Amino acid sequence: MAMFDKILIANRGEIALRVQRACRELGIRTVAVHSEADRETKYVKLADESVCIGPAPSGQSYLSIPAVISAAEVTDAQAIHPGYGFLSENADFAERVEQSGFVFIGPRAETIRLMGDKVSAKDAMRKAGVPCVPGSEGALPEDPSEIIKIAKQIGYPVIIKAAGGGGGRGMRVVHTEAALLTSVNMTKAEAQAAFGNPMVYMEKYLEKPRHIEIQVLADQHGNAVFLGERDCSMQRRHQKIIEEAPAPLLNSRLRDKIGERCAEACRKIKYRGAGTFEFLYENGEFYFIEMNTRLQVEHTVTEMITGIDLVQQQIFVAAGEKLKFRQKDIQLHGHAIECRLNAEDPYSFVPSPGKIKTFHMPGGPGVRIDTHAYAGYTVPPHYDSMIGKLITYGDTREQAIARMRIALSEMMIDGINTNIPLHAELMADAAFHIGGTSIHYLEQKLGIYNK
Repeated sequence: MAMFDKILIANRGEIALRVQRACRELGIRTVAVHSEADRETKYVKLADESVCIGPAPSGQSYLSIPAVISAAEVTDAQAIHPGYGFLSENADFAERVEQSGFVFIGPRAETIRLMGDKVSAKDAMRKAGVPCVPGSEGALPEDPSEIIKIAKQIGYPVIIKAAGGGGGRGMRVVHTEAALLTSVNMTKAEAQAAFGNPMVYMEKYLEKPRHIEIQVLADQHGNAVFLGERDCSMQRRHQKIIEEAPAPLLNSRLRDKIGERCAEACRKIKYRGAGTFEFLYENGEFYFIEMNTRLQVEHTVTEMITGIDLVQQQIFVAAGEKLKFRQKDIQLHGHAIECRLNAEDPYSFVPSPGKIKTFHMPGGPGVRIDTHAYAGYTVPPHYDSMIGKLITYGDTREQAIARMRIALSEMMIDGINTNIPLHAELMADAAFHIGGTSIHYLEQKLGIYNK
Protein backbone atom coordinates (compact mmCIF):
# COMPACT_ATOMS: atom_id res chain seq x y z
CA MET A 1 0.00 0.00 0.00
CA ALA A 2 1.30 3.48 -0.89
CA MET A 3 1.60 6.25 1.70
CA PHE A 4 -1.56 8.34 2.13
CA ASP A 5 -2.03 11.66 0.34
CA LYS A 6 -4.78 12.90 2.65
CA ILE A 7 -5.85 12.02 6.19
CA LEU A 8 -9.00 13.12 8.00
CA ILE A 9 -8.48 13.85 11.71
CA ALA A 10 -11.62 12.78 13.60
CA ASN A 11 -10.94 14.72 16.78
CA ARG A 12 -10.47 18.17 18.28
CA GLY A 13 -8.18 20.17 20.56
CA GLU A 14 -4.50 19.54 21.15
CA ILE A 15 -4.54 15.98 19.74
CA ALA A 16 -6.04 17.24 16.45
CA LEU A 17 -3.15 19.70 16.17
CA ARG A 18 -0.62 17.00 17.17
CA VAL A 19 -1.81 14.62 14.43
CA GLN A 20 -1.89 17.47 11.95
CA ARG A 21 1.75 18.33 12.68
CA ALA A 22 2.80 14.70 12.14
CA CYS A 23 0.99 14.67 8.78
CA ARG A 24 2.44 18.00 7.64
CA GLU A 25 5.95 16.80 8.39
CA LEU A 26 5.32 13.77 6.17
CA GLY A 27 3.84 15.92 3.38
CA ILE A 28 0.34 14.49 3.91
CA ARG A 29 -2.64 16.80 3.40
CA THR A 30 -5.09 17.05 6.32
CA VAL A 31 -8.84 17.42 6.74
CA ALA A 32 -10.06 18.89 10.03
CA VAL A 33 -13.60 18.09 11.11
CA HIS A 34 -15.09 20.40 13.69
CA SER A 35 -18.25 21.28 15.57
CA GLU A 36 -19.78 24.75 15.32
CA ALA A 37 -18.11 25.56 18.67
CA ASP A 38 -14.64 24.83 17.25
CA ARG A 39 -14.99 26.68 13.94
CA GLU A 40 -12.36 29.32 14.76
CA THR A 41 -9.68 27.05 16.24
CA LYS A 42 -6.06 27.17 15.15
CA TYR A 43 -5.84 23.61 13.83
CA VAL A 44 -8.98 24.13 11.71
CA LYS A 45 -7.39 27.21 10.12
CA LEU A 46 -4.12 25.34 9.51
CA ALA A 47 -5.72 22.28 7.89
CA ASP A 48 -5.75 21.95 4.12
CA GLU A 49 -9.52 21.42 4.27
CA SER A 50 -12.13 21.58 7.02
CA VAL A 51 -15.68 20.30 7.36
CA CYS A 52 -18.25 21.31 9.98
CA ILE A 53 -19.89 18.09 11.16
CA GLY A 54 -22.54 19.41 13.52
CA PRO A 55 -23.48 21.59 16.50
CA ALA A 56 -21.43 21.92 19.70
CA PRO A 57 -22.66 18.84 21.64
CA SER A 58 -20.26 15.98 20.86
CA GLY A 59 -23.13 13.52 20.40
CA GLN A 60 -24.23 15.53 17.37
CA SER A 61 -20.73 16.14 15.98
CA TYR A 62 -17.54 14.34 17.07
CA LEU A 63 -19.43 11.19 18.10
CA SER A 64 -21.58 11.10 14.94
CA ILE A 65 -20.21 8.25 12.82
CA PRO A 66 -22.27 9.16 9.70
CA ALA A 67 -21.07 12.79 9.89
CA VAL A 68 -17.39 11.79 10.11
CA ILE A 69 -17.68 9.23 7.28
CA SER A 70 -19.51 11.76 5.09
CA ALA A 71 -16.75 14.31 5.69
CA ALA A 72 -14.17 11.75 4.55
CA GLU A 73 -16.23 11.02 1.44
CA VAL A 74 -16.71 14.64 0.35
CA THR A 75 -13.01 15.46 0.83
CA ASP A 76 -11.64 12.26 -0.77
CA ALA A 77 -9.58 11.44 2.30
CA GLN A 78 -7.92 8.03 2.24
CA ALA A 79 -7.56 7.37 5.96
CA ILE A 80 -9.05 8.51 9.27
CA HIS A 81 -7.05 9.13 12.45
CA PRO A 82 -9.31 9.03 15.52
CA GLY A 83 -6.91 10.60 18.07
CA TYR A 84 -7.95 9.60 21.61
CA GLY A 85 -11.35 9.80 23.30
CA PHE A 86 -14.51 10.23 21.20
CA LEU A 87 -14.61 7.40 18.60
CA SER A 88 -11.02 6.18 18.99
CA GLU A 89 -11.96 2.91 20.75
CA ASN A 90 -15.34 2.42 19.09
CA ALA A 91 -15.16 -0.90 17.21
CA ASP A 92 -18.31 -0.09 15.22
CA PHE A 93 -16.66 3.11 13.98
CA ALA A 94 -13.46 1.29 12.98
CA GLU A 95 -15.59 -1.24 11.11
CA ARG A 96 -17.66 1.43 9.33
CA VAL A 97 -14.49 3.30 8.30
CA GLU A 98 -13.05 0.19 6.63
CA GLN A 99 -16.41 -0.81 5.09
CA SER A 100 -16.70 2.67 3.58
CA GLY A 101 -13.39 2.24 1.77
CA PHE A 102 -11.10 4.20 4.12
CA VAL A 103 -8.20 3.06 6.27
CA PHE A 104 -8.68 3.27 10.03
CA ILE A 105 -5.44 4.42 11.66
CA GLY A 106 -5.64 2.02 14.57
CA PRO A 107 -6.25 -1.66 15.35
CA ARG A 108 -8.79 -3.88 13.61
CA ALA A 109 -12.37 -3.70 14.87
CA GLU A 110 -12.25 -7.23 16.30
CA THR A 111 -9.14 -6.35 18.35
CA ILE A 112 -10.83 -3.22 19.73
CA ARG A 113 -13.85 -5.36 20.72
CA LEU A 114 -11.67 -8.02 22.34
CA MET A 115 -9.72 -5.54 24.45
CA GLY A 116 -12.66 -3.19 25.07
CA ASP A 117 -14.47 -5.83 27.14
CA LYS A 118 -12.48 -6.11 30.38
CA VAL A 119 -13.46 -9.76 30.90
CA SER A 120 -12.42 -10.96 27.43
CA ALA A 121 -9.30 -8.75 27.61
CA LYS A 122 -8.14 -10.38 30.86
CA ASP A 123 -8.84 -13.82 29.45
CA ALA A 124 -6.76 -13.03 26.34
CA MET A 125 -3.93 -11.68 28.50
CA ARG A 126 -3.88 -14.74 30.77
CA LYS A 127 -3.57 -16.95 27.66
CA ALA A 128 -0.72 -14.73 26.42
CA GLY A 129 1.14 -15.04 29.74
CA VAL A 130 0.53 -11.48 30.93
CA PRO A 131 0.00 -11.38 34.75
CA CYS A 132 -3.46 -10.25 35.90
CA VAL A 133 -4.89 -9.12 39.23
CA PRO A 134 -6.25 -12.15 41.16
CA GLY A 135 -9.98 -12.21 40.56
CA SER A 136 -13.03 -13.97 39.17
CA GLU A 137 -12.58 -16.04 36.04
CA GLY A 138 -14.84 -13.96 33.83
CA ALA A 139 -18.10 -12.28 34.81
CA LEU A 140 -19.61 -12.94 38.23
CA PRO A 141 -22.27 -15.66 38.36
CA GLU A 142 -25.87 -14.98 39.39
CA ASP A 143 -25.75 -17.31 42.42
CA PRO A 144 -25.12 -15.19 45.58
CA SER A 145 -23.38 -18.06 47.39
CA GLU A 146 -20.94 -18.44 44.50
CA ILE A 147 -20.17 -14.71 44.61
CA ILE A 148 -19.44 -14.93 48.36
CA LYS A 149 -17.22 -17.98 47.75
CA ILE A 150 -15.20 -16.17 45.04
CA ALA A 151 -14.65 -13.17 47.33
CA LYS A 152 -13.39 -15.45 50.13
CA GLN A 153 -10.93 -17.10 47.74
CA ILE A 154 -9.58 -13.74 46.56
CA GLY A 155 -9.51 -12.21 50.06
CA TYR A 156 -10.88 -8.83 51.16
CA PRO A 157 -10.82 -6.01 50.21
CA VAL A 158 -12.13 -6.70 46.70
CA ILE A 159 -13.22 -4.35 43.92
CA ILE A 160 -16.29 -4.88 41.72
CA LYS A 161 -15.84 -3.59 38.17
CA ALA A 162 -18.10 -3.19 35.14
CA ALA A 163 -16.94 -5.35 32.21
CA GLY A 164 -17.70 -2.53 29.77
CA GLY A 165 -16.46 0.26 32.03
CA GLY A 166 -13.73 2.85 31.73
CA GLY A 167 -12.59 6.26 32.90
CA GLY A 168 -12.99 5.29 36.54
CA ARG A 169 -16.74 4.63 36.27
CA GLY A 170 -18.50 1.41 37.30
CA MET A 171 -16.23 0.46 40.21
CA ARG A 172 -16.92 -0.26 43.88
CA VAL A 173 -14.54 -1.32 46.67
CA VAL A 174 -15.90 -3.84 49.20
CA HIS A 175 -14.18 -4.44 52.56
CA THR A 176 -16.57 -6.91 54.20
CA GLU A 177 -18.77 -9.86 53.26
CA ALA A 178 -21.80 -8.04 54.72
CA ALA A 179 -21.52 -5.34 52.04
CA LEU A 180 -20.67 -7.65 49.13
CA LEU A 181 -23.99 -8.59 47.50
CA THR A 182 -25.47 -5.08 47.79
CA SER A 183 -22.32 -3.65 46.17
CA VAL A 184 -22.45 -6.18 43.32
CA ASN A 185 -26.11 -5.35 42.58
CA MET A 186 -25.48 -1.60 42.72
CA THR A 187 -22.48 -1.89 40.34
CA LYS A 188 -24.53 -4.03 37.95
CA ALA A 189 -27.27 -1.39 37.84
CA GLU A 190 -24.69 1.38 37.29
CA ALA A 191 -23.00 -0.63 34.55
CA GLN A 192 -26.29 -1.22 32.73
CA ALA A 193 -27.16 2.48 32.90
CA ALA A 194 -23.73 3.80 31.91
CA PHE A 195 -22.49 1.19 29.41
CA GLY A 196 -25.55 -0.84 28.37
CA ASN A 197 -23.85 -3.95 29.77
CA PRO A 198 -24.68 -5.22 33.30
CA MET A 199 -21.79 -7.72 33.45
CA VAL A 200 -19.40 -7.18 36.37
CA TYR A 201 -16.32 -9.00 37.60
CA MET A 202 -14.33 -9.08 40.84
CA GLU A 203 -10.66 -8.43 41.56
CA LYS A 204 -8.37 -8.21 44.57
CA TYR A 205 -8.23 -4.56 45.67
CA LEU A 206 -4.58 -3.55 45.94
CA GLU A 207 -3.96 -1.18 48.86
CA LYS A 208 -1.08 0.98 47.57
CA PRO A 209 -0.42 0.19 43.92
CA ARG A 210 1.30 2.35 41.34
CA HIS A 211 -0.11 2.80 37.84
CA ILE A 212 2.55 1.75 35.32
CA GLU A 213 1.86 1.28 31.62
CA ILE A 214 3.80 -0.23 28.73
CA GLN A 215 3.75 1.42 25.29
CA VAL A 216 3.69 -1.00 22.34
CA LEU A 217 3.89 -0.72 18.57
CA ALA A 218 2.97 -3.52 16.19
CA ASP A 219 2.60 -3.87 12.43
CA GLN A 220 0.40 -6.18 10.38
CA HIS A 221 3.38 -8.37 9.49
CA GLY A 222 3.75 -9.89 12.97
CA ASN A 223 6.38 -7.51 14.32
CA ALA A 224 5.87 -5.96 17.76
CA VAL A 225 8.07 -3.96 20.14
CA PHE A 226 7.65 -2.20 23.48
CA LEU A 227 8.93 1.35 24.03
CA GLY A 228 9.58 1.39 27.75
CA GLU A 229 7.09 2.30 30.46
CA ARG A 230 5.32 5.31 31.97
CA ASP A 231 4.32 6.00 35.56
CA CYS A 232 0.86 7.59 35.72
CA SER A 233 0.20 7.18 39.43
CA MET A 234 -0.47 10.87 40.16
CA GLN A 235 -4.22 10.82 39.55
CA ARG A 236 -7.60 11.54 41.07
CA ARG A 237 -10.77 9.55 40.49
CA HIS A 238 -8.79 7.44 38.03
CA GLN A 239 -8.00 10.53 35.92
CA LYS A 240 -4.28 11.05 35.33
CA ILE A 241 -2.76 14.46 36.09
CA ILE A 242 1.02 13.92 35.86
CA GLU A 243 2.80 11.23 33.84
CA GLU A 244 6.49 10.42 33.52
CA ALA A 245 8.86 8.08 31.72
CA PRO A 246 10.65 5.99 32.68
CA ALA A 247 8.94 4.98 35.94
CA PRO A 248 11.07 5.93 38.97
CA LEU A 249 12.44 3.17 41.21
CA LEU A 250 11.78 0.39 38.65
CA ASN A 251 14.72 -1.72 37.56
CA SER A 252 15.37 -2.34 33.87
CA ARG A 253 15.30 -6.13 34.23
CA LEU A 254 11.70 -6.01 35.49
CA ARG A 255 10.75 -3.52 32.75
CA ASP A 256 12.18 -5.74 30.01
CA LYS A 257 10.47 -8.84 31.39
CA ILE A 258 6.97 -7.30 31.43
CA GLY A 259 7.58 -5.36 28.20
CA GLU A 260 8.49 -8.48 26.26
CA ARG A 261 5.36 -10.22 27.54
CA CYS A 262 3.29 -7.30 26.22
CA ALA A 263 5.02 -7.44 22.83
CA GLU A 264 4.41 -11.19 22.69
CA ALA A 265 0.73 -10.64 23.58
CA CYS A 266 0.50 -8.23 20.62
CA ARG A 267 1.83 -10.95 18.32
CA LYS A 268 -0.66 -13.48 19.69
CA ILE A 269 -3.73 -11.27 19.28
CA LYS A 270 -2.39 -9.95 15.93
CA TYR A 271 -2.39 -6.38 17.19
CA ARG A 272 -1.83 -3.52 14.72
CA GLY A 273 -0.74 0.03 15.56
CA ALA A 274 0.09 1.81 18.81
CA GLY A 275 -1.35 0.57 22.08
CA THR A 276 -0.84 0.65 25.82
CA PHE A 277 -0.97 -2.11 28.42
CA GLU A 278 -2.00 -0.64 31.77
CA PHE A 279 -0.88 -2.31 34.99
CA LEU A 280 -1.17 -1.91 38.73
CA TYR A 281 2.26 -2.46 40.27
CA GLU A 282 2.76 -3.42 43.91
CA ASN A 283 5.54 -5.19 45.83
CA GLY A 284 7.53 -5.94 42.68
CA GLU A 285 4.58 -7.51 40.83
CA PHE A 286 2.70 -6.30 37.73
CA TYR A 287 -1.05 -6.89 37.38
CA PHE A 288 -2.78 -6.21 34.04
CA ILE A 289 -5.91 -4.05 34.27
CA GLU A 290 -6.71 -3.04 30.68
CA MET A 291 -5.35 -2.29 27.24
CA ASN A 292 -5.98 1.02 25.47
CA THR A 293 -6.18 0.35 21.74
CA ARG A 294 -5.24 3.88 20.74
CA LEU A 295 -2.78 6.70 21.26
CA GLN A 296 -2.54 7.88 24.88
CA VAL A 297 -2.64 11.49 26.10
CA GLU A 298 0.76 10.82 27.69
CA HIS A 299 2.42 9.43 24.53
CA THR A 300 4.61 12.54 24.59
CA VAL A 301 6.88 11.37 27.43
CA THR A 302 7.63 8.13 25.57
CA GLU A 303 8.47 10.14 22.45
CA MET A 304 10.89 12.28 24.46
CA ILE A 305 12.90 9.37 25.88
CA THR A 306 12.89 7.18 22.72
CA GLY A 307 13.09 9.80 19.96
CA ILE A 308 10.27 7.97 18.14
CA ASP A 309 7.25 9.87 16.76
CA LEU A 310 4.36 7.62 17.76
CA VAL A 311 1.78 9.38 15.58
CA GLN A 312 3.92 8.97 12.47
CA GLN A 313 4.48 5.31 13.38
CA GLN A 314 0.70 4.85 13.56
CA ILE A 315 0.44 6.27 10.05
CA PHE A 316 3.26 4.08 8.67
CA VAL A 317 1.70 0.92 10.14
CA ALA A 318 -1.78 1.83 8.82
CA ALA A 319 -0.25 2.27 5.35
CA GLY A 320 0.95 -1.33 5.54
CA GLU A 321 4.62 -0.66 6.25
CA LYS A 322 6.81 -2.86 8.44
CA LEU A 323 8.27 -1.44 11.65
CA LYS A 324 11.66 0.05 10.80
CA PHE A 325 13.24 -1.00 14.11
CA ARG A 326 13.58 -4.10 16.28
CA GLN A 327 13.56 -4.32 20.06
CA LYS A 328 17.36 -4.04 20.31
CA ASP A 329 17.22 -0.73 18.39
CA ILE A 330 15.05 0.96 21.02
CA GLN A 331 17.12 2.83 23.58
CA LEU A 332 15.74 4.92 26.45
CA HIS A 333 17.55 8.19 27.17
CA GLY A 334 16.93 10.65 30.02
CA HIS A 335 13.65 11.38 31.75
CA ALA A 336 10.44 13.17 30.73
CA ILE A 337 7.49 14.51 32.73
CA GLU A 338 4.08 15.69 31.46
CA CYS A 339 1.63 17.95 33.32
CA ARG A 340 -1.90 18.01 31.93
CA LEU A 341 -3.11 21.60 31.75
CA ASN A 342 -6.82 21.79 32.54
CA ALA A 343 -9.24 24.70 32.55
CA GLU A 344 -10.52 24.06 36.06
CA ASP A 345 -10.20 25.06 39.69
CA PRO A 346 -6.90 23.55 40.87
CA TYR A 347 -8.38 21.96 44.01
CA SER A 348 -12.13 21.50 43.52
CA PHE A 349 -11.60 20.55 39.83
CA VAL A 350 -14.74 22.44 38.80
CA PRO A 351 -14.40 23.20 35.05
CA SER A 352 -13.61 26.81 34.11
CA PRO A 353 -14.64 27.47 30.50
CA GLY A 354 -14.37 30.97 29.10
CA LYS A 355 -12.15 33.35 27.16
CA ILE A 356 -8.38 33.25 27.71
CA LYS A 357 -7.08 36.82 28.03
CA THR A 358 -3.36 36.18 28.54
CA PHE A 359 -1.59 33.06 27.28
CA HIS A 360 2.17 33.04 27.71
CA MET A 361 3.96 29.71 27.36
CA PRO A 362 7.41 28.90 28.79
CA GLY A 363 10.54 27.98 26.86
CA GLY A 364 14.13 26.90 27.33
CA PRO A 365 16.01 23.62 26.95
CA GLY A 366 13.94 20.47 27.18
CA VAL A 367 10.53 22.19 27.21
CA ARG A 368 7.70 21.01 24.93
CA ILE A 369 4.19 22.48 24.72
CA ASP A 370 1.29 20.62 23.08
CA THR A 371 -1.71 22.95 23.06
CA HIS A 372 -4.35 24.33 20.71
CA ALA A 373 -5.10 27.30 23.00
CA TYR A 374 -3.94 30.92 22.58
CA ALA A 375 -4.73 34.41 23.85
CA GLY A 376 -8.29 35.22 22.78
CA TYR A 377 -9.30 31.54 22.54
CA THR A 378 -12.59 30.67 24.22
CA VAL A 379 -12.55 27.35 26.06
CA PRO A 380 -15.96 25.81 25.26
CA PRO A 381 -18.04 24.23 28.04
CA HIS A 382 -19.01 21.22 25.94
CA TYR A 383 -15.86 19.08 26.10
CA ASP A 384 -13.09 17.79 28.36
CA SER A 385 -11.36 20.57 30.31
CA MET A 386 -7.83 19.80 29.07
CA ILE A 387 -6.37 22.72 27.11
CA GLY A 388 -2.87 21.42 26.65
CA LYS A 389 0.14 19.56 27.99
CA LEU A 390 3.47 20.81 29.31
CA ILE A 391 6.33 18.35 28.90
CA THR A 392 9.89 18.71 30.16
CA TYR A 393 12.89 16.51 29.40
CA GLY A 394 16.17 16.16 31.25
CA ASP A 395 19.20 13.89 31.38
CA THR A 396 17.99 12.87 34.84
CA ARG A 397 14.64 12.86 36.65
CA GLU A 398 15.92 15.64 38.90
CA GLN A 399 16.68 17.82 35.89
CA ALA A 400 13.26 17.12 34.32
CA ILE A 401 11.56 18.13 37.60
CA ALA A 402 13.68 21.30 37.88
CA ARG A 403 12.81 22.28 34.31
CA MET A 404 9.12 21.60 34.96
CA ARG A 405 9.19 23.76 38.08
CA ILE A 406 10.77 26.63 36.12
CA ALA A 407 8.40 26.19 33.16
CA LEU A 408 5.33 26.28 35.42
CA SER A 409 6.61 29.48 37.07
CA GLU A 410 6.98 31.14 33.64
CA MET A 411 3.52 30.13 32.43
CA MET A 412 0.79 32.79 32.43
CA ILE A 413 -2.86 32.02 31.66
CA ASP A 414 -5.45 34.64 32.66
CA GLY A 415 -9.21 34.83 32.13
CA ILE A 416 -9.92 31.27 33.27
CA ASN A 417 -8.88 29.10 36.21
CA THR A 418 -6.26 26.41 35.56
CA ASN A 419 -4.62 23.63 37.56
CA ILE A 420 -1.13 25.22 37.24
CA PRO A 421 -0.97 25.98 41.02
CA LEU A 422 -1.57 22.30 41.82
CA HIS A 423 1.18 21.20 39.41
CA ALA A 424 3.58 23.74 40.95
CA GLU A 425 2.79 22.38 44.40
CA LEU A 426 3.33 18.77 43.29
CA MET A 427 6.70 19.60 41.74
CA ALA A 428 7.79 20.73 45.23
CA ASP A 429 6.22 17.72 46.98
CA ALA A 430 8.74 15.64 48.96
CA ALA A 431 7.06 12.29 48.22
CA PHE A 432 6.89 13.04 44.49
CA HIS A 433 10.61 13.92 44.52
CA ILE A 434 11.43 10.52 45.99
CA GLY A 435 9.17 8.86 43.39
CA GLY A 436 7.00 5.77 43.53
CA THR A 437 3.84 7.31 45.07
CA SER A 438 0.70 5.18 44.83
CA ILE A 439 -2.44 5.94 42.82
CA HIS A 440 -4.12 7.03 46.08
CA TYR A 441 -1.45 9.56 47.05
CA LEU A 442 -2.91 12.65 45.37
CA GLU A 443 -6.45 12.05 46.65
CA GLN A 444 -5.10 11.61 50.17
CA LYS A 445 -3.06 14.80 49.83
CA LEU A 446 -6.07 16.71 48.46
CA GLY A 447 -8.12 15.54 51.43
CA ILE A 448 -6.41 18.42 53.26
CA TYR A 449 -8.21 20.89 50.99
CA ASN A 450 -11.51 19.12 50.85
CA LYS A 451 -12.21 19.15 54.62
